[in-house]
Amino acid sequence: VLQIVKESQQQHGLRHGDFQRYRGYCSRRLRRLRKTLNFKMGNRHKFTGKKVTEEILSDNRYLLLILMDAERAWSYAMQLKQEANTEPRKRFHLLSRLRKAVKHAEELERLCESNRVDAKTKLEAQAYMAYLTGMLRFEHQEWKAAMEAFNKCKTIYEKLANAFTEEQAVLYNQRVEEISPNIRYCAYNIGDQSAMNELMQMRLRSGGTEGLLAEKLEALITQTRAKQAATMSEVEWRGRTVPVKIDKVRIFLLGLADNEAAIAQAENEETKERLFESLLSECRDAIQAVREDLKPDQKQREHSLENDSGKVSNIQYLHSYLTYIKLSTAIKRNESMAQALQKALLQPQRAEEDGKRTPRPQDLIRLYDIILQNLVELTQLPGLEEDKNFQKEVGLKTLVYKAYRCFFIAQSYVLVKKWSEALVLYERVLKYAREVQSGAGAHTNSLKELPDVQDLITQVNAEKYSLQAAAILDANDTHEAESPSQVKDGKPLSERFETFCLDPSLVSKQVSLVHFPPGFQPIPCKPLFFDLALNHVAFPPLEDKVEQKAKSGLTGYIKGIFGFKS
Repeated sequence: VLQIVKESQQQHGLRHGDFQRYRGYCSRRLRRLRKTLNFKMGNRHKFTGKKVTEEILSDNRYLLLILMDAERAWSYAMQLKQEANTEPRKRFHLLSRLRKAVKHAEELERLCESNRVDAKTKLEAQAYMAYLTGMLRFEHQEWKAAMEAFNKCKTIYEKLANAFTEEQAVLYNQRVEEISPNIRYCAYNIGDQSAMNELMQMRLRSGGTEGLLAEKLEALITQTRAKQAATMSEVEWRGRTVPVKIDKVRIFLLGLADNEAAIAQAENEETKERLFESLLSECRDAIQAVREDLKPDQKQREHSLENDSGKVSNIQYLHSYLTYIKLSTAIKRNESMAQALQKALLQPQRAEEDGKRTPRPQDLIRLYDIILQNLVELTQLPGLEEDKNFQKEVGLKTLVYKAYRCFFIAQSYVLVKKWSEALVLYERVLKYAREVQSGAGAHTNSLKELPDVQDLITQVNAEKYSLQAAAILDANDTHEAESPSQVKDGKPLSERFETFCLDPSLVSKQVSLVHFPPGFQPIPCKPLFFDLALNHVAFPPLEDKVEQKAKSGLTGYIKGIFGFKS
């Protein structure tokens, strides 16, 4: 049963969460089965209901009829569940279709009790029935009954997984993993407070996976936080308490600590990156919700600025707090990516494989540029302009990241053998690092999460000596390498036939044979002719013709009309 269901779902829409497409497939397959088995429900004029009984179970396709009926009802229910987010009335139709699916599953389980059905199919029919029953009870929020049904389903699939080969056990174990989040959520609603932590661990163990399981985990965690959010009314940040009235913001702030703990426990960079993106997405949604409430508050905020001597309103301060969380999280994510790139740079360089480019110092420079831009935005948050401690902390962080940015710019100059530029940049790194050490003082706690500046100073001093040695060796190699037979002046081959020169580019794909397109060459221009005799020519007088033309008036006009000429 499970193999047929999973193959049909993966091939007909559920790989992308398209339940409507899968429901259409179930309807078409039911029609084909009824036509093949000659098990039609009447004709086009009259409906005649028929039921599958044990007496006609001569073909296993009769069981497929019941299974496809249940799958069609279940897929329609899941489609309605997606649409019920915007249309709550569809939830009633959803429950009706789930009850229909459970009814078909009960009929399948009853038919599988026949002696004509093997033991494996009987167990799978029981597990399928328990799964759909659990889904129905889950939607009804009957947590205890749902938990019992899911546990029964889980037990059967675990037993089946142990009884067969590893290839067959993979399918059963996948279904067990799908059921486990629902069981923990039911346990949480019954009263098990540790279930929320287990849901977080499940999401962490899922790694970078996507699909129905990841979506289900996210939905269950959001529902759990929504229940806890009812008790949250305010938040405190930098000595000021702000009321929180927006549910989406409450849910986000409640899950902030859990998300940060999950990021800290992530085992690999891919999982950590996915969790960072999830946290940033939730933060953006919360900021958007606050911004919508902030628009009608603009006039009140301007009035409060006049009366409260520049103190921003609570909603504006909450917006600044959420923006601070978003920018801080973006900085941590970019710093995590920078640390991963630094580790990759320290490893021996390999040839580019599968189109993957090897990391370079320029990649790190871009990340630190983004971090510095985020720090500039932090200093401009409304409500924090007069907070000197905050501005001092951000200034120190800016110096730390500027030092690291200069360091990797110097590294990129070393790669192209620009020794003097790299040496100047190393001195600039030491200058920034000393400023951080001298200004840290009371802000040591805020710098604990940042990279250690003392390690950077030690590394820069070592790199300076290496750079000076490399510069001296490079200068010696340059003098030794210059010989008449190896000096390349950049001329193409067609212009140096008489000079012997070792040029490796002649056997490469970018050989220089001639200048193309060819350059311009001077040619004689077309001669210019000047008519100098024109100034000495005397023209005949025309006064007589001008006088005759002046005398012609109305008479000449009439003669001209009739063709008379003078």
